[in-house]
Amino acid sequence: MGFFSKDIKTLDDLFVHTLRDIYYAEKQIEKALPKMIDKATNPQLKAGLEKHLGQTKGHIARVENVFELHGVKAKTVNCPAIDGILEEADEVSGDIDDKDVLDAALIASAQAVEHYEITRYGTLIAWAKQLGRSDCANVLANNIKEEQATDRKLTEIAEAKVNLQAAE
Repeated sequence: MGFFSKDIKTLDDLFVHTLRDIYYAEKQIEKALPKMIDKATNPQLKAGLEKHLGQTKGHIARVENVFELHGVKAKTVNCPAIDGILEEADEVSGDIDDKDVLDAALIASAQAVEHYEITRYGTLIAWAKQLGRSDCANVLANNIKEEQATDRKLTEIAEAKVNLQAAE
């Protein structure tokens, strides 16, 4: 089903479709993070990615909770956007020999993932509220807060050390 599929007729249909999109994305991110953790050499970056892997498992559980609250089956739809972001991250990090430049690339890739998640969760929260589903919005708000905090932490790590070392 494409994003603007004929099967999407109402805001509720769009909400469920996008929830299935982020569910797919979170599951793909859960698979990709261990590879990123293995490649990271900066201790703060490695620890931050490990922490986020744990949070991602929680994000998946919360999305499953929203499916249940909303009374629909928890299932995924393919998300070419996250597939592309993760594929690019894998390709770029596979071509870099300098460990400092590699860490900078991993941060950039991780932030691209975070920004995608933040946009999806922001949209889902707005739609949930519009649909009178503050219960769903409140659950999703926990995910967006963690995604935003991860993005800020990645920026701190990049600006405090990694980017400086990569530039040397």
